[in-house]
Amino acid sequence: MKLSENQIQELYKFTRKHYVYFYDVQTELVDHLANDIEEIWVEYPNLSFEQARDKSFKKFGIFGFMDVIESRQKAMNKRYAKILWRFFKEWFTLPKLITTLTVFLSFFFLLKIPFSKYILLAALLSVVTFDLIKQTKAKKKHKNKEAQKEKIFLLESMIGDTRQGFSGLAFINIFNFLNLIKVPFHTLENHWLLLISFSITCVLVLFYVTGFMIPKKAEELLIETYPEYKLSKTL
Repeated sequence: MKLSENQIQELYKFTRKHYVYFYDVQTELVDHLANDIEEIWVEYPNLSFEQARDKSFKKFGIFGFMDVIESRQKAMNKRYAKILWRFFKEWFTLPKLITTLTVFLSFFFLLKIPFSKYILLAALLSVVTFDLIKQTKAKKKHKNKEAQKEKIFLLESMIGDTRQGFSGLAFINIFNFLNLIKVPFHTLENHWLLLISFSITCVLVLFYVTGFMIPKKAEELLIETYPEYKLSKTL
């Protein structure tokens, strides 16, 4: 016996009820449950859909779908790390390398200026303000999507979470670093200034990649990762 379309949709609701929020993970579980239910019906043809579904769900153990969700998140973390590294590397190849070198040298010469610490703090405050505004808009868009019950994919959520997490971590660390250094930057030797400039440049590149490049290419990355994503946008 094959499951009807209504029963398939019931399985999607069932996975959502059991704290599976992402459409791609839901689809994986629905496929597994549907195949298992059909096999159960071969052995127990008198069972109702709900009975066969519950019998299949029990096979996941006391933690339900949590192990599957965790496994999927680990796999997606690895995929996202590869995506992040791919975009980051681009900034050290032509033509972006020219921009990277320009930013690096700008920081190097800026650090040679007296009171450069305060210039950097003012710049950091401006960037933080701009980023908070952008994050607020992104959160509002995500909440609207959830309210309208649109399909949300794991990678899509990960892009937003990583963006917010890295931004906060980067800003706090840079702020703490600037305040911890009691010696004026312009009095340091060149090799220290080069190291500091390189570190700030790398953090800035990562911030731009996670905060702007990847979110801008999110739809392209989702289509690349999920064959069903493009189809879901047309439904």
